[in-house]
Amino acid sequence: MSETKPAALRPSSTVLLVRDGATGLEVFMVKRHHAIDFASGAMVFPGGKLAEGDSDPVLMGRHARPGKFAPHLTPFAFAAIREAFEESGLLLARQKGQSRLLSAEQASALGHWRDPLNRGEKTLRDMAEAEGIDFALDTLVPFAHWITPETMPKRFDTWFFLAAAPEGQIGAHDGGESVDSAWLGPQAALDDWEAQRRTIVFATRMQLVKLARASNVGAALAMAEQEPIVDVMPVLDRNAPGEPHLRIPAEAGYGVTGVPLSRVGM
Repeated sequence: MSETKPAALRPSSTVLLVRDGATGLEVFMVKRHHAIDFASGAMVFPGGKLAEGDSDPVLMGRHARPGKFAPHLTPFAFAAIREAFEESGLLLARQKGQSRLLSAEQASALGHWRDPLNRGEKTLRDMAEAEGIDFALDTLVPFAHWITPETMPKRFDTWFFLAAAPEGQIGAHDGGESVDSAWLGPQAALDDWEAQRRTIVFATRMQLVKLARASNVGAALAMAEQEPIVDVMPVLDRNAPGEPHLRIPAEAGYGVTGVPLSRVGM
């Protein structure tokens, strides 16, 4: 009897947009619609699968300021910017020739692009050429790389990026894929999960654990720039004492190597 092949990986991107709030570091999170088949009802960072237009070489050549990461991550970075804009209205972009990111007013004026981008009717290149903007890849810092276990029916190859939210841009959920949004302190979000006030999936919680070590945006960016990225594909350990555990590499820097299976989906 032949073994079942693992499901194909779907390249995807997620972005942790952070700001300095009144009580410390905050990250923008959205609540997934209950009808969504992945992480329904959970608090997540803006993100999703790569679109065909995210790999358009003209984007990198004409409509972006390069980021400080390996070239193969460029489509993932474009996807992170696109998904953040679609899901929150937060837009990491500049007017051509300008050094400052778009203001809240400028980003809001481009809001009519959110739905066409989300539906795949328009691409980032269409938007850049029509509006005279460049996408700010240079604001993105790779934060983590997670791969869904081979035993899962849906699998994602996900890059997490970290970026300072554009000054003055507030963010608002799209009302479609996401039905609520909030700027949350990383530890406060984890406390809410522990108290069962919010649903937060395992991979998202681990990013919050890492992010909670930083007291402000500058510290978070410095941490992300200094720490190496370790690929994480959780593995189920059925022989762990007490109950099965989900294992992740110690080198990934989350401070844990195993989580009881009963707490993974909580």
